[in-house]
Amino acid sequence: MKYALTVNGERREVDVPPTSPLLWVLRDDLELTGTRYGCGRGQCGACFVLADGRAVASCLTTVEQVARGGMEITTVEGLAQGDRLHPLQQAFIDEDAMQCGYCTSGMLIGAAALLEQDPQPDEEAIRAAMAAHLCRCGVYGRVIRAIQKVGAG
Repeated sequence: MKYALTVNGERREVDVPPTSPLLWVLRDDLELTGTRYGCGRGQCGACFVLADGRAVASCLTTVEQVARGGMEITTVEGLAQGDRLHPLQQAFIDEDAMQCGYCTSGMLIGAAALLEQDPQPDEEAIRAAMAAHLCRCGVYGRVIRAIQKVGAG
């Protein structure tokens, strides 16, 4: 079936089965590979994207749900404004808040959703929001500092 999606501010059309996970549509059909496959169960945070400003697991969200709901999707590629990095992306670089980088795109999305809801979250709120994101390298302290840096700025 053909679906019209709004991804990173652009209207895009895809021809996929209705139950196709948004993750695979983004990666395979729209060639937006910043969103990662992790566990396939919505428990690791690697595949998170913003759907109408809310962080969701794209591995569990179908293309039909997105299209039918008229959701606007933002991937990690959509956080930057042209060549200008999103403040969170810059803060992650400044604080060295990534190591292997596999979880980074999902963490950036989760942090963006948090800051949209609470522009100046305290450490407890940051920890709660980031609990949905697993990082095998253990950069959690640096991620917290990066989010605090943006929240305070």
